[in-house]
Amino acid sequence: MTTVDSPAVGGIASALRRLYFVRFGFAIVWAVLLFVTSKSEVGPIGVALVVLYPLFDVGAAVVDSRSSRATGSARGLYVNMAISLLAAIGLGIAAASGVPAVLRVWGAWAIIAGLIQLIVALTRRKLGGQWPMILSGGISVLAGANFILSAGAPNPSLSTVAGYAVLGGIFFLVSAIRLGRSAKVN
Repeated sequence: MTTVDSPAVGGIASALRRLYFVRFGFAIVWAVLLFVTSKSEVGPIGVALVVLYPLFDVGAAVVDSRSSRATGSARGLYVNMAISLLAAIGLGIAAASGVPAVLRVWGAWAIIAGLIQLIVALTRRKLGGQWPMILSGGISVLAGANFILSAGAPNPSLSTVAGYAVLGGIFFLVSAIRLGRSAKVN
């Protein structure tokens, strides 16, 4: 018996796998763009990028919720959609105040979204490939607290946010690969 033991669960695992690969690619491209364009101040491109990331998260959660209603994780995803939408608005407003404000809002979002990711991944353990998502959710909570604390440091930079996105993308990649292995065993 495998972790993917029914066609419905296997279909969810396959959909998540595709979504996780897309999230990996987006995170890497986004992080490179943010790293190259925004360091110590938030210019127009930086504002667009910091708002785009949580909006992409909303879109990914919509796709995820449509494919995973059977796992019982859709409720957490709906909460994530609302939190990410509020984060996008908050980041757009915070960008006018500079990098420290962006880091504070990003940090609060990372904490809440990380907790949600952790809970959703725990409910999906039977799908396989969720340990990277569990770890990523926990790390997101810690990173969020670090963003809030680093906002008060001299010369805060958005490059830490780019690094956070890369690490998150890697976790999505590892989870996608593990989900593929689980589906092949079935």
